Amino acid sequence: MERTTLSDRLNHIFSKLTNRGKLTELEIKEAMREVRVALLEADVNFSVAKSFIAQVTEEALGKKVQESLTPGQQVLKIVREKLTEIMGNSNEKLTVSSNPPTIIMLCGLQGSGKTTFAGKLALNLKKQGKKPLLVACDIYRPAAIEQLKTLGKSIQVEVYEKNTQNPSKTSLEAIEKAKKFGLDTVIIDTAGRLQIDEKLMNELKDIKSIINPTEILLVIDSMIGQEAVNVSKAFNDALDVTGVILTKMDGDTRGGAALSVRSVIGKPIKFISSGEKLTDIEPFYPDRMASRILGMGDIYTLIDKAQEAVDEKQAKELEKKFRENSFTLSDYLVQLDSLNKMGGIKSVLSMMPNLGGKLKDIENAIDEKKLLKTKAIILSMTEEERNNPNIINGSRRVRIAKGSGCTVSDVNQLLKQFSSMKDMMKQMKNGKKMGLLGRLFR
Repeated sequence: MERTTLSDRLNHIFSKLTNRGKLTELEIKEAMREVRVALLEADVNFSVAKSFIAQVTEEALGKKVQESLTPGQQVLKIVREKLTEIMGNSNEKLTVSSNPPTIIMLCGLQGSGKTTFAGKLALNLKKQGKKPLLVACDIYRPAAIEQLKTLGKSIQVEVYEKNTQNPSKTSLEAIEKAKKFGLDTVIIDTAGRLQIDEKLMNELKDIKSIINPTEILLVIDSMIGQEAVNVSKAFNDALDVTGVILTKMDGDTRGGAALSVRSVIGKPIKFISSGEKLTDIEPFYPDRMASRILGMGDIYTLIDKAQEAVDEKQAKELEKKFRENSFTLSDYLVQLDSLNKMGGIKSVLSMMPNLGGKLKDIENAIDEKKLLKTKAIILSMTEEERNNPNIINGSRRVRIAKGSGCTVSDVNQLLKQFSSMKDMMKQMKNGKKMGLLGRLFR
């Protein structure tokens, strides 16, 4: 049986409301009961769900909605505003110390993705011009130090480690090294446990008291559901965390953690991450997350990702080629690479507005493996062939197929699709339609 996400459930509920010209009190209350069930099934904390439904219902039954020409849209607007409110209203950036280095202490249970997030955060800060230092203080989990060293090497960020030395001492030494060599940010990867225990908390308290961190970020696996509330309360009570990181926020996430944590401990969600790529990290914007949950897309994050994946000059050059119908297979390859940097075409589609219930059908029709095959075929062509596919005769097709590990039929299909796309471009010279990246940079 296919599992239904929170976004799917809410989208279904509100599609019924927005299709009606007028809403009765009974219809609104029935819809709110359905929303409440959807939230609870998505592991939203019971008290949070109860309070949320009470507030939405009160406003939805108000005179403004009752007299509106589009009552369904008004109710949806109220829900979006309340979702944004319980998740924090606005993005809260990392605090930067006025006296460098900024010290960021990561904590969380084992398996939450804490070490991977340390690498993601280091890369993110490095792109902003910061000079981070990673510190390996997980001395219990097998290969934890090696994992951090591997991550550090891949992003060219130094990792300070002293094997099984006391984590507090290692942290203090790392901070002194950062000061000496002008490194402005220290990211400390502490040890986790499979469950919260007194020994873990005491070790974290010791580290905190010695290094006086600028930020204490709690890393939570967003897939653990209701347990996210218990974990966040325990760590916050012991350490007074300054922010929360939600990991594994991919397509399978039901959203309960994002809706519960802020309300329960009163601390902001600062970042979310998904996937294993070190670029899979983004600042948490409550309003954007509310839009995603309601199936409205997230065009602002999509623009951010596009601007990070390709510079504006390159995007405008691609747009110009679309307009002039001079788009080549080499340009097509550039767009495929850019989409990959943005998380893949399914990730991009999930942030596109107005797809609604069509999104799942579109995603099911997309085969990411075919895109990899397309890339392999183009890479097996010569530069001349990419710029002028018309010269690709039978013998060239056989060579390209062998070089890419595909069949001649696959090569023929790609060339046919590209030719059709070129024909379509001829009809777009009015400039109203253009490539995805070009549109995002307008």
